Amino acid sequence: MKTILMAGVILLLAGCGGVHKARQARGPVAELGPVPVSFGPISKACMRSGREARTRRLCGCVQAVADKTLTNRQQSRAVKFYANPHLAQEIRQSDRPSDERFWRVYTAYGQQAERICG
Repeated sequence: MKTILMAGVILLLAGCGGVHKARQARGPVAELGPVPVSFGPISKACMRSGREARTRRLCGCVQAVADKTLTNRQQSRAVKFYANPHLAQEIRQSDRPSDERFWRVYTAYGQQAERICG
């Protein structure tokens, strides 16, 4: 049940908001207060998600965490959850070793994103 909730938290991160003071940008990652911001496939999916409270800042934070914790391939896989949340449930319940490895990494990413961006 906890992993189902974690998947929900990941998807809900796109719907949360926050207020942080901006710092000067460094390279591809700009920092807003203690919250990093980056732009990539997850931030784009987050912004397209249609969740009312999504912000560039939040979606960028979720992407920055993904950049540090997920490979490009894992990010591409996670992007699909925005359009099809049921897919996350299928992967979570899968017995395939590759799905189990992905799910462990993905839930760790979700916990870190919640802690940093939430």
